[in-house]
Amino acid sequence: MNKLTHFDTSGQAHMVDVGNKDTTHRVAIATGTIEMAPSTFALVRDGTAKKGDVLGIARVAGIMATKRTADLIPLCHPLALTKVALDFALDDARHAVTCTVRAETRGQTGVEMEALTGVQVALLTIYDMCKAVDRGMVMGDIRLLEKHGGKSGDWVAEPAAAPGAAD
Repeated sequence: MNKLTHFDTSGQAHMVDVGNKDTTHRVAIATGTIEMAPSTFALVRDGTAKKGDVLGIARVAGIMATKRTADLIPLCHPLALTKVALDFALDDARHAVTCTVRAETRGQTGVEMEALTGVQVALLTIYDMCKAVDRGMVMGDIRLLEKHGGKSGDWVAEPAAAPGAAD
């Protein structure tokens, strides 16, 4: 990766031509976290939020978002996704919910943006559903964990430092 591919030789933005690339099985896994007040976390964990099943609705929103990524990110190719899985992990000690999205396709370009978009929208949905009781929620640690397939092959992120760890 030694050049930005979304610019042509004269520096103008363009949609990358993937027409000559091989069709391969492509996978991307992304993650992100939302931290909240202990009382808000209890509402989410226990399923007692006034607006309903926060994680269930956030799961559907995240999956829907992966399918709309090309509508949101100007130079993304529309993809025929073959699988999207979205999971949540609850961390009682941090009062945090971590969202992980795995997106897959058989195509000529990767699904990293779809996985990342799914994470972002799922976390935003949690925020939206809980903002009446906690406007101080914080989203972060949003990143690509893995990508597989295509000409560049596999890529796996270095493990993240523990929250609050010294640099």
